Amino acid sequence: MKVFITGVAGLLGSNLAKYLCQNKIEVIGVDNLIGGIKSNIHPNIQFHNTNILNTDTLKQMMWGCDVVVHCASLPYEGLSVFSPKITVESIVSGTVSVASAAIANNVKRFINFSSMARYGRGVPPFSENHKTAPVDPYGLAKVQAEEQLELLSKIHGLNYTTVVPHNVIGVGQRFNDPFRNVVAIMINRILSGKSVIIYGDGEQKRSFSDVSDCIDAVYKIMISDRDLKGQVYNIGPDENEITIKALAYKIGHLASMYPELEHFPDRPTEVKNAFCSSNKIRKEFNYNASVPLDQTLKDMISWIKPIRKAFEYHLPIEIENENTPRTWKDQLI
Repeated sequence: MKVFITGVAGLLGSNLAKYLCQNKIEVIGVDNLIGGIKSNIHPNIQFHNTNILNTDTLKQMMWGCDVVVHCASLPYEGLSVFSPKITVESIVSGTVSVASAAIANNVKRFINFSSMARYGRGVPPFSENHKTAPVDPYGLAKVQAEEQLELLSKIHGLNYTTVVPHNVIGVGQRFNDPFRNVVAIMINRILSGKSVIIYGDGEQKRSFSDVSDCIDAVYKIMISDRDLKGQVYNIGPDENEITIKALAYKIGHLASMYPELEHFPDRPTEVKNAFCSSNKIRKEFNYNASVPLDQTLKDMISWIKPIRKAFEYHLPIEIENENTPRTWKDQLI
């Protein structure tokens, strides 16, 4: 088997590449390193620093590949409200570009990473048959990318499957990005002796997935001999949802540091509660998320502690108005 991974320097892509290399599977990977970390890239893969919008380049790199796993995007749900152009382009145009290259190379299976943002303001826990109801440009772009894949499948026979991870966390996640990765942001600030920034009352509920649990699910889908065309699978733990405020206290406890909580106004369109059910993949693939949240947090704290960094404001804010979070405008994180 020969596997092509987009976003191979990101948390999901790099861990999948490592897992496949350990199983003697050939991997080709691309990443433009906007959101990924160069040190995440496994030394045994064939790596290309390129943008997924370069379709002709992707066609050449993808030659002979059996499976494409599309992890790449700019996964900035909150920022997408104020930087919709760059977010939507990376997700919708990027997905169509990767899919076009896959079709041109007669790839046997295409695995697409979507997001819980596709469910929007539905009532959790979200299952795959919930109606998509995105509330921000990021979530809408993920749904539109799925619709593009569905259409390309009907026209060209693309054999695609969509996976929907919960909030994925783990060692290797970019922790100096002020626009995303709430767990990594909290850990970096706490270890630096700073307050924890909370938007709203902190009672928002989220569920978090250790990256290794997500990789296990993707691998099961990748090697399956079943017809999975058009199927959607939520992946991650059930019943581990936690409020953002409780998450901050938990991280502080595990790090033996007890920071103050600094509250800012709610971010526009932010969903109050978002967590999924993974019953479908559990029943069909005997899947089980097994890594406890506390263990993942401990691992991340140990990893970040000796290498913590200042936050880098590396993406543009396209729309600045009274609704733009002051934490971003004034670079307070």
